[in-house]
Amino acid sequence: MARSTARPVVKLRSTAGTGVTYVTRKSRLNDPDRLVLRKYDPVAGGHVLFREER
Repeated sequence: MARSTARPVVKLRSTAGTGVTYVTRKSRLNDPDRLVLRKYDPVAGGHVLFREER
């Protein structure tokens, strides 16, 4: 059974420039633009913005 294209896998990269990434799935219907989440960056030692990378 194939996965739906409505919920693709996206890679979130830290805006702090540390190279840390998270991998998650997003809903194209609810979030058609690039996803931006505030998550923990262990290299920076705190929470920073993570942006969707294509």
